[in-house]
Amino acid sequence: MRCGCCMSRIIAGVAGGNPLSSVAGTATRPTTDRVKEALFSRLEALAVIDDARVLDLYAGSGALGIESASRGARKVDLVEFDARACDVCQRNGDLVNQILGGKAVSVHRSKVESFLERAAEATLWDLVFLDPPYPLDEPALSAVLSKLAPHLDEGAVVVVERSSRSPEPLWPESMECFADKKYGETKLWFAEPA
Repeated sequence: MRCGCCMSRIIAGVAGGNPLSSVAGTATRPTTDRVKEALFSRLEALAVIDDARVLDLYAGSGALGIESASRGARKVDLVEFDARACDVCQRNGDLVNQILGGKAVSVHRSKVESFLERAAEATLWDLVFLDPPYPLDEPALSAVLSKLAPHLDEGAVVVVERSSRSPEPLWPESMECFADKKYGETKLWFAEPA
């Protein structure tokens, strides 16, 4: 889960420069602007944001999903279980929806596993962010990735953010890691359908 203990903002796109509400008093932690900028630079090089269907799991403040909407994603689903974080997601989603003049961002208060189990069989995403709480163990993360795998469209990209001390996620057979990058205490893994 993410927050912005320090002031977080939308970096680029039609809503670029707007501040994001942050989550206080929860177990969320921020994805720094430095990591966010590097991540989105890579995603733009992979050409996966424009017109994408985006899923932001363990969304925290929704910063990554909302950044995607600002940069041209067609539809963004923010999934967060913590009530306070979900309220922040809604405020941030409302901000970007108002700027976009539509309803690109939807917020779902749900446990990630339940959300994926309820997703219609035909529901597919092009870009997925997973930034689970650090205490989430590897078998639990692997179970989430397995539930996610059938909902990835061809050419989809999955980004997993973890502590740099965490091992590489255990990918299901239908997914493979194609890159990873360390930024101080944060490590990102990039995967795609196998």
